[in-house]
Amino acid sequence: MPVIRADQARRSETPGGVMTTFASPTQGGTAAALWRVDANPDVAGPPHDFDTEQVWAFTAGAATVELGGETFEVAPGDTVVMPPSTPRRVTAGPEGYSAVVTAAAGATALLADGTVHGVPPWIA
Repeated sequence: MPVIRADQARRSETPGGVMTTFASPTQGGTAAALWRVDANPDVAGPPHDFDTEQVWAFTAGAATVELGGETFEVAPGDTVVMPPSTPRRVTAGPEGYSAVVTAAAGATALLADGTVHGVPPWIA
């Protein structure tokens, strides 16, 4: 499917916010997933990892990104390249944040203890 209409975007809610999937293998047969994260204010995502690279482009708000033992403050216009097999955690600022994210189709999440969590619904 070459065109994915706005009303076909899939929304996945978590305690941390909403992921809106624009393209993924189950929406258009693409080899990559593309989604937007709208994070709730002052919410920290869980410590986790992925088996593939992710690229996060922040479009609104602010966040703190813990990545591979380093901590970065990010704002609109900043992009973070998250290598595979690198522990990460993103914490929203007081206004939350929005970011557009891409990763390879089938990207598998791993919990901090190494447990395979699987492919999140916004990437599937």
